[in-house]
Order: sequence, then structure tokens, then C-alpha cells
Amino acid sequence: MSGQILWVIMPYMVLTIFIGGHIYRYQHDQFGWTAKSSELLEKKKLAAGSTLFHWGMLFVIGGHVMGILIPEGVYRAIGITEHVYHKMAIGVGLPAGIAAVIGLFILTYRRLFDKRIRKTSSPSDFLTLFLLLFVMVSGVAATFLNVDSKGFDYRTTVGPWFRQIFLLRPDASLIENVPLWFKLHILMGYVIFIMWPFTRLVHVFSLPLKYLTRSYVVYRKRSKQHIQHP
Repeated sequence: MSGQILWVIMPYMVLTIFIGGHIYRYQHDQFGWTAKSSELLEKKKLAAGSTLFHWGMLFVIGGHVMGILIPEGVYRAIGITEHVYHKMAIGVGLPAGIAAVIGLFILTYRRLFDKRIRKTSSPSDFLTLFLLLFVMVSGVAATFLNVDSKGFDYRTTVGPWFRQIFLLRPDASLIENVPLWFKLHILMGYVIFIMWPFTRLVHVFSLPLKYLTRSYVVYRKRSKQHIQHP
């Protein structure tokens, strides 16, 4: 029964909160739909941490697409063996995950120990960073503990289960024999997606398309002769 709740019912609860939460947030808090940049307060650690995190995440997301959304049969059809795929996943995914985690640690340290950043931070800012750290660390741990090419193959278990969610027929039995560290990573994913609409993570879906068509903003230095004194 617990398996059905965790791997069949929970995904749809998470999706409902994720989608509904974004709709609610957009309707009632458009002014809060922002990353709340603190670059003016501190730049060096922000540049280092943000660069490592965002570039690492791009490769991490790409790895999840390749490993979970693309069926194993596609790789066999184009001649990529399980051994070759595993080497690619470890060779690219592990360094990318480590880079993202290091970036997150820098950003977390910055928010915790820089006085000006800490004073302008909300509880949700800290919660977001800690949740992301848990998700990333659990993912890197799952990858590191699965370095052996003869180990667990998530493409034949987690992958099909995830794709079945969108076909409205997830099979909980596919997750029964999944190692604990992979299950922990999935559960932490649940948490981050539930909290997503209510934190600054909503800025991921902000596309500044209006900037392409809006008029230029021109800044001019005001000369002393134009300053009128009462």
C-alpha cells in the first residue's frame, strides 16, 4: 500500500500542487515573481556560485533527459551499448553534479554569512537553498554509489516508471527494487517541486520577451547647470 501511495498517488499530488501553485502565484503575486537579485550587495561569491550551479545544472538536466525520458531501446537502436552509456553518464554527469553542488555551497555560505545578504533574505530563500542542496547531494550520491557499470540500471526501472506517469498508468512495482539512495533522490524531488511555486524558483519560468520589443531606456548624466535651486 505504501508503494502505491509513494509511486502512484504522490506524483499526481505533486504535479497538481506544482501546476496549481504556479497559476495561483501568477494570479495573486506577479510582483513577487522574480529572482530577487542581490548582486548589488555582493558580486564575487555570487558570480562564482551562480556560474558553477547553473552550468552544472544544465548538464545535470540534460543527463536526466537522456537517462529517464529517452527509452533504453533508442540507444540500442543507434548502437550505444549499456557500457558506453554508463561511461558517458559517469564521465559527464558526476562532474556536472559536483560542480552544481559546489556552486550551491558557495551560494548558501554567501547567504548565511554575508550580513547584508542575510538581512535581506526571507525564510523561503534559505529553505530553497537547503532543499536544492539535499536534492543535489542525494543525486550525486546516487550517481557516485552507482559507478560500477554492472550496478543498478535506472533506465529500465525509474525511467519507465517516470514516463508512465504522463501516460496515467505508473507501475509501482518498477520502483520496488530501486536502491535506497535513488528513492531518496526521488522523494527529495517531490519536496522541491511542491515548494517550487511558493519560492523564488518561479523565476525559472520568467522569459523576458518584452525586452525584445520595448523602447530603449536612455540614461543621461544631469549637468550642474540644469539643477534648479529653490
